[in-house]
Formats: sequence, structure tokens, C-alpha cells
Amino acid sequence: MSYRRRTAALASAAALAGSAVLLAAPAAHAEVVDVDYRCKTPIGDKSAVSPIDIKGVRSGSGYRITMSWQKGVSSSPVELGKGAMNPSATVALGGADSGTLTVTGPANQAAIPADTPIKINDLSGTYTPKKTGKVTFTAGVLTIKALGTTTTCTPNNDPGPSLTLDVTVPAGGGAPQQGGGGDSGAELPQTGPEDSAIALGTLGGTVLLAGAAGALWLTRRSQAARVRR
Repeated sequence: MSYRRRTAALASAAALAGSAVLLAAPAAHAEVVDVDYRCKTPIGDKSAVSPIDIKGVRSGSGYRITMSWQKGVSSSPVELGKGAMNPSATVALGGADSGTLTVTGPANQAAIPADTPIKINDLSGTYTPKKTGKVTFTAGVLTIKALGTTTTCTPNNDPGPSLTLDVTVPAGGGAPQQGGGGDSGAELPQTGPEDSAIALGTLGGTVLLAGAAGALWLTRRSQAARVRR
């Protein structure tokens, strides 16, 4: 095989290797789950179903977990002025981890009319895993504080996970949870979907560079041989 064909073969093999490792990177799984809330309010029991979306994004040594409500839950017999309502919620951890993560968010940025379903702003918290494996995130209890009262909304339909993350804890890791509370520990960085893709992509790039270096060596060797002739 001529040195040109060898060069092309090496380059193609390196490119395929890079593509293969990228395709092998794990991906997070997320889906919108309907949650049937039963709420204990100062004026009696109420119920509402809201689709819940939970997303996880790598943030420093952990993951920023964001919980979103697509429909309002509960209501107030009186108008809630701007900043009068403060929500928080828990997210149940499952799979390789256990416990709960607390997510919080800002107070309402606009007045909420009386007898209107209360739209909850996105709530967030930082999760740092303490065990390696697939961790699930499921909607837990929603707490709404307004005008000196507290409303507690509990899922009644045993909803399934809204998010599954594949996480890894390095050897020797273990520190308290940050940024949103919760029972889960381990502070050191872990490999999630995004980090795995970056690391594996870097490996593919290294293979490609090695192939190019080999091709350059073969080219120089062939040229030197022609000179000796």
C-alpha cells in the first residue's frame, strides 16, 4: 500500500474512532410527568393536576436541578400582591441515591388575582451525588407560603421520575449537599452526560491527532527513501 493510501486509511480510522466514542456517551433521560396534587389550604382541601418538568445541568461540582410547573395549582380567595407568595418544593431521589433535594425560587413577580390557579415559578437547587449510577428525580411536596399562611400540596398519584441522570462519584469523594439542601452528599466532581461527551470527544480528538502524526512520519520516511535512491 502506498504511503498516500496509508495516510488516508489512518485518518479515516481516527475519525471513526472519535465518532464511536461520542456515540457511546450516556445521555440524561427526561420527560414531563402529570402530578395530581392534593393541597391543604387555610380554607380547605383543593386538588389540581399539573405537568412537571425537571431538568439537570452541570454546575461546578454538582448539577443544577430545575423543576417547572406547566399549570397552576391551588388558589387564593384574595389577591396575592407582588412578592406575597413564596414557593419551595422537594424532589425525591431514587435509583443509586436516596433522600430529597429542596428546590426554591423567587416570590411571585406579579399580582395573582383571587380564585385563580397559582402559577409556580421555576424552582432550583444544586444536587451533588454521593453514589455512582443512575439517579432519578421525582416531584415531591410543594409548599406555598403567602400572607402568613402555609399551603402544602402532596402528590396523590405516585408520579414517576421526571429526570434520570447517570452520575459518577470519584474515589474519596464525600461532602455536604450545597445550594438547595437535601439529604444527598459528596462534593467532588462527577461524570454526567455532558462531561462524558466532552471527555470522550477529547479522546477522539487525541486519536485523530495521533493518526495525523503517524501519517506525517510515514510521509517523511518515504521522502527520505527516495532521496537515498
